[in-house]
Amino acid sequence: MRLLLVEDDTMIGETVLQLLRGEHYAVDWVRDGRIADEALRSAKYDLVLLDLGLPKRDGLEVLRALRARRDTTPVMVATARDAVGDRVAGLDAGADDYVVKPYDTDELLARIRALIRRSAGRAEPAFEHKGVSLNPATREASLNGQPVSLSAREWAVLEPLLARPGVVLSRAQLEEKLFSWKDDVSSNAVEVYIHGVRKKLGNDIIQTVRGLGYLVPKQ
Repeated sequence: MRLLLVEDDTMIGETVLQLLRGEHYAVDWVRDGRIADEALRSAKYDLVLLDLGLPKRDGLEVLRALRARRDTTPVMVATARDAVGDRVAGLDAGADDYVVKPYDTDELLARIRALIRRSAGRAEPAFEHKGVSLNPATREASLNGQPVSLSAREWAVLEPLLARPGVVLSRAQLEEKLFSWKDDVSSNAVEVYIHGVRKKLGNDIIQTVRGLGYLVPKQ
């Protein structure tokens, strides 16, 4: 899953960046509202963690512009603005959740998982399909009840496919889930990680759709 972190405070940004990467998210970090708006226009994210008090363009303006484009990307506002009026303004502008600094990191991660889950139309916390289970909260994977060890990138390529069985994702779409701006991406990276998943969970877990991409079959 790929996240956009919008935070101008260097200390907070570095802390949250390491926290999210430790949970195997691909994260792009920007520090002002203008660049955040450009990033949201040029790339697809699974969630945005948005500060409000930003240089060059206020976070609320970024949020309103996103929703004006009918972009439904989940947005969690994370800010020091704690007045009721600020929270109301953020939610009314289109935020899906609102947390006030300083926040508990475990709660922040749980809220992120919940937003991503809801945006995929799921209520249950774990992915279950054809004997394969992924639990994003614990980072545990299993096959027919037996634990399986997946690398961070193997998990990252399987999770979006398992979340939507029957939906084809192209190699480019999977690369967006796997890598942030600063990552070096080899031409066959997606294929390498899919091969690893198949080796551990069976060749049929991910199917290749020639000329289009990959999918987890519904049946």
